[in-house]
Amino acid sequence: MCRNIKTLFNFDPPATDEEIHAAALQFVRKLSGFQTPSKANEAAFNKAVHEVAAVSKNLLDSLVTAAEPRNRETERERARARNEKRFGTKPQTN
Repeated sequence: MCRNIKTLFNFDPPATDEEIHAAALQFVRKLSGFQTPSKANEAAFNKAVHEVAAVSKNLLDSLVTAAEPRNRETERERARARNEKRFGTKPQTN
């Protein structure tokens, strides 16, 4: 699950709240072991996702770098090339 969490720092345009929330959700899923929590755990699960997203946003807003911002499309192409090399086939796009 955690391998689906993408680097969100130093992109132009910056990471959206939706991207930060998705990363927080994946992180909490990994920690808890729940894909979807039971009703008894739902409030705690959702609170954790909200808090992790807030802390992540604060972190991303606080970080500084002298490096040029990365381009999302360039990074996507690099990932496709790595996957092709690793798995030997091009991924299907839908």
